[in-house]
Amino acid sequence: MRKHVLFTCAIGCFCMATMGTSAQESPQQMKEIIIKSGVIHRPLPLAVSRSLEEAGLKKKVLVSTPLCTMESLKGWIHHGIGKIERSTEKSITGNGSLKLTVPTTRQGWKNSDHAVYGYSQATFDVKGANWEKYNRIFFYIYPDCEGSRNTHLNLYLFNDGILKIPDEYGREGAHEINLINRQWNKCYLEISELPRDRITRLTFGSTAFGRDRTTGETQEFYIDGIELQQIDNPEIVSGWLPEKERIVYSTSGYTVKGNKMAVTTPQTDSPNKQFQLLNATNKIPVYTGTIRNEQTAIGLFGILDFSDFNQSGNYYLQTDSFTTPSFRIGENIWENSVWKALNFIFCERCGYPVPGKHDYCHADIYAKHNGRTLAYNGGWHDAGDMSQQTMQTGDVMFALFEMANKTKEKNTLLYQRLLEEAKWGLDFILKCRFGDGYRASSAGMAIWTDNMTGNEDDTPARVHNNPFDNFLFSGMEAYAALSIDDDPALKESLISTAKEDFEFALTTHKEIGYGHFKIFWEHSYNTSESQYMATASWAASQLYRLTEEKYYSRHAVEFAEYVLASQRTIPIQDKDHLSGFFYRNHEQKIITHFNHQSRDQIYMQSLIALCETQPEHIYYNKWKKAIELYAGYLKSITRYSHPYRMIPSGIYHIGEAKDNTSFYAQHLFPGEQAVNDYTRQLENGIRLDKEHYLRIFPVWFSFRGNTAIHLATGKAAALCGNFLNDRELKEIAEDQLRWTVGKNPFGQSLMYGEGDRYAQQYAALPGEMTGELPVGIQTKYNEDKPYWPQWNNATYKEVWVTSAGKWLSLIAEL
Repeated sequence: MRKHVLFTCAIGCFCMATMGTSAQESPQQMKEIIIKSGVIHRPLPLAVSRSLEEAGLKKKVLVSTPLCTMESLKGWIHHGIGKIERSTEKSITGNGSLKLTVPTTRQGWKNSDHAVYGYSQATFDVKGANWEKYNRIFFYIYPDCEGSRNTHLNLYLFNDGILKIPDEYGREGAHEINLINRQWNKCYLEISELPRDRITRLTFGSTAFGRDRTTGETQEFYIDGIELQQIDNPEIVSGWLPEKERIVYSTSGYTVKGNKMAVTTPQTDSPNKQFQLLNATNKIPVYTGTIRNEQTAIGLFGILDFSDFNQSGNYYLQTDSFTTPSFRIGENIWENSVWKALNFIFCERCGYPVPGKHDYCHADIYAKHNGRTLAYNGGWHDAGDMSQQTMQTGDVMFALFEMANKTKEKNTLLYQRLLEEAKWGLDFILKCRFGDGYRASSAGMAIWTDNMTGNEDDTPARVHNNPFDNFLFSGMEAYAALSIDDDPALKESLISTAKEDFEFALTTHKEIGYGHFKIFWEHSYNTSESQYMATASWAASQLYRLTEEKYYSRHAVEFAEYVLASQRTIPIQDKDHLSGFFYRNHEQKIITHFNHQSRDQIYMQSLIALCETQPEHIYYNKWKKAIELYAGYLKSITRYSHPYRMIPSGIYHIGEAKDNTSFYAQHLFPGEQAVNDYTRQLENGIRLDKEHYLRIFPVWFSFRGNTAIHLATGKAAALCGNFLNDRELKEIAEDQLRWTVGKNPFGQSLMYGEGDRYAQQYAALPGEMTGELPVGIQTKYNEDKPYWPQWNNATYKEVWVTSAGKWLSLIAEL
């Protein structure tokens, strides 16, 4: 049995794509995979062979030191529920193993927001050892978890040296390992930048998340063969420069007529070093260029530019020291990723039995209002936990409708499947309405429940009447009505519902105005007044587009006046004379920023909708000028992040943290030093004038991760590019996709299963999913440089349907 298990592990670990081989499925291969999934009515299979974890197992081990022997449990202690014991039943070394047991539920448990049933942890006393000579921990895990479809175990390290681990937010030093049940899993964790000068403890832990229908009463994990290793070529995890000689590129490929650039380290010793683009089929060079050293605002880089090569096909890049896997140059290079993102969203369905993932779920999450109760299940789970936010489902639903409209005349199969998934989300949006302005809005969930009411796992959903929500949903409902032509009854109902929700919003707005944001956990909590007004204007334009009633066109114009008053039109005192960005309100003191959820595109959505629906209006030129100002701003700030061209977070004013109301609405759990850290983070950015700084990444604290943020701004760039017919803006928009799939300093795709070198993500309850996208790349402490360690935890590496929605919404605009 042991030999068989080891053989299985070896097969799994060394099937990765080698240099020059394909890093992507062909369109025909993808079509076959989709058909086998029942057109994504079963999850797509995981392409583990191209993952970062598989690649890492091929690295050369220079030093290996056992941490402990499992001949006894000396040095190990247990905390929490469950137990630990030494086992001889399963062992990879032959010396026994540590067996960690955790019950999946327990009695006497107190339910609350994001509550779980408890934790079972096995901790080894490291006694303050210095681990700086090592850069990897290696170990084996055998999970034996009855009925478990999605299995994982957590690893924690504690350092009591110069820098403490965990950090003040409890993020650093925590790692989730996604596992295959009932086989030995080879596992490792690179720790090259983790503070480890005085490691005190190593902990393996499991969380009791409740029971899905198939789940057993306990879960067991066998741990063995723990080693400290020094390996050759550990991954780059921070900074702007790639690993020496590595070529980082868009692993999904490049469009035929678009820019085609890859990045490597500067060629200081070989200033005329050449690169070649080779045909992946016959290995014949089709293009030769010189690697160009280029100094930018973020460093010195080597640039491989093959933009003037315009032939479709499969190719790979090669220098005398590195060869990439192959990638595609073609017209529809993002289509595979659309299918995969759709798969991720499908896997996150709530209240639906997703094959191989979970059964019908969360029927005992309930919302009560005015004597009535509804089951708050449907739509999509928010992330790696089971939380649900109606607005998050609404955002994803809207993106699916956008993408469906984009593909309607080009790909019937994809169109129909996108439309089906969009309608699943729409059903939940409509279900959550109580019909009087109130709606079920969110629930914090981190467990599987038993779907029966009357016991302790029943959880209340939040209910409120917020004009912002109703404005936004009315616009989404109007857009859905415009998008549906195969169900006249639903279309008719949506028209009346959209009009009704707009009136609910308008009535409450007239009574209380802006400021009805009281639920700390909801991702609308940071909404600014200018964003609120832009949303109301956009919603009115959608209803005008739908009904052609002047009532809505007038409201669209009126709300937009506040938006225009919030835009900076006078340049700041920097060398580029930047202007065009938006403030949180018309007083123009606090600039609009996003650090987790982002609706940065709403300003351009609202102004462009006005121009499209009211082209003869006397204010048309004023709206267009505002769009042009913002477009110029985007082009100017994106030059600061060349050659990656990830759109920077934007301009910050040095005094923003003094406004407590705004500051703490924008930042959840910022920590005791947040105000001082705000200044430090600005100082690590780019100073523009005496009062303003540019940050490439947002100012942020506990909640970190940039995917939804730069994709939302990328959507704004694409909207401007299409409206103004500006190719540079369209390229900036597409650069946000390229960054996400590998043209980043780490050479990693952030979408699991898309491209090459994608890492495991924090997907605790749904498990790893093809197409999953994380919250995104973060920064370390107060720096303004990308930080992407292997450590797998929330928030930055947590899977998030919001990121998938932003991905689809941006592609729909290209």
